[in-house]
Amino acid sequence: MSKVRAPAVADRFYPGDPEELMRLVDGLLDSAGPTTAAPPKALIVPHAGYIYSGPIAASAYATLAPVRDRIRRVVLLGPSHRLAFQGLATTSADGFATPLGTVGIDRQAIDLALTLPQVSILDQAHALEHSLEVQLPFLQRVLSDFSLVPFVVGEAGPEAVAQVLERLWDGPETLILISSDLTHYLDYESARRIDTATSAAIEALNPESIGQDQACGRIPVNGLLTLARRRGLKARTLDLRNSGDTAGPRDQVVGYGAYALA
Repeated sequence: MSKVRAPAVADRFYPGDPEELMRLVDGLLDSAGPTTAAPPKALIVPHAGYIYSGPIAASAYATLAPVRDRIRRVVLLGPSHRLAFQGLATTSADGFATPLGTVGIDRQAIDLALTLPQVSILDQAHALEHSLEVQLPFLQRVLSDFSLVPFVVGEAGPEAVAQVLERLWDGPETLILISSDLTHYLDYESARRIDTATSAAIEALNPESIGQDQACGRIPVNGLLTLARRRGLKARTLDLRNSGDTAGPRDQVVGYGAYALA
């Protein structure tokens, strides 16, 4: 019998009704418009409720439209919001479900990652975590058919994360996807200033310049940047806004950036 992780934040971060969710995601992707840039090897995408970060996330996912049939596997990393642990936590599940269906897990890739000492199976880290889940409906709408290699990231150094990404890097059929918001609960102008600096650090592939309070997914982001620098990738900012620009007040905002690396 297959083991499937059930949605934890449907009807909270995004609509639980399949038709409503499909319309919302498709509308966000349509609003993001087409892209003429080279298809990315990796994306950094925010993970808040769709009314807040959905338009920014869509700007990243729209870049995948030209390669929707080529990408067959998504290696997805996001920070842990609910559980403290060391290393990277993967799953024993065979699939992750959303209202749009179930995404299959690439068990062979997970077995390969589990040969590294910093990777372990920890289903508790995935059970209620939203940072990975909110990416799935976008992937389900923009890609044809793909499997997932999910990791919730706890305490780990950039090299430990980079080592996992290196092992699973493979060719153009594999997308690396990092889930991260930026600053949290600053006033609008302070958030814009710090998020702009974070974007500059990402574009410069400079993980040393991204501090603990600049991105909740700092650990997986910095792991990706470490490897991207070695592999000669270039990063570009696709969108940079915050909740004060989308659907919230401006006294306390959360920052959202979308980035493509190719």
